[in-house]
Amino acid sequence: MAVRRRSKTLEVDGDLCRVVHPDRVQTARREQATQQEVSRLSALFSALSDPSRLKIAMALLSGEMCVYDLAAAVQMSESAVSHQLRRLRDRALVASRREGTLRYYFLDDAHVVELIRMGLDHVRE
Repeated sequence: MAVRRRSKTLEVDGDLCRVVHPDRVQTARREQATQQEVSRLSALFSALSDPSRLKIAMALLSGEMCVYDLAAAVQMSESAVSHQLRRLRDRALVASRREGTLRYYFLDDAHVVELIRMGLDHVRE
């Protein structure tokens, strides 16, 4: 036999909302991320949501690479790879170092490495 729950009202920003589990709502609101955290997380997912940028980031999982090697690895033009690397650098996901005339790119955040690996594990299950 299904249990029928009665909704209650809870004030949210001056409006009354119907809720079934006010304790869960209060906990979720208390543990909610700040607006700045939400914006930064959204920017992270946005950066990785582009297939070209994601392919580049995934190629960098194996180690640092120059633009030429990255272009060959992800089968894109060097200019397209450079453009996408700039977007990843702007979001502090990729950094670089110079060696002679070459610039080598690498993932600049262990959390991003783990996020990509976890995502891959998830889709491969």
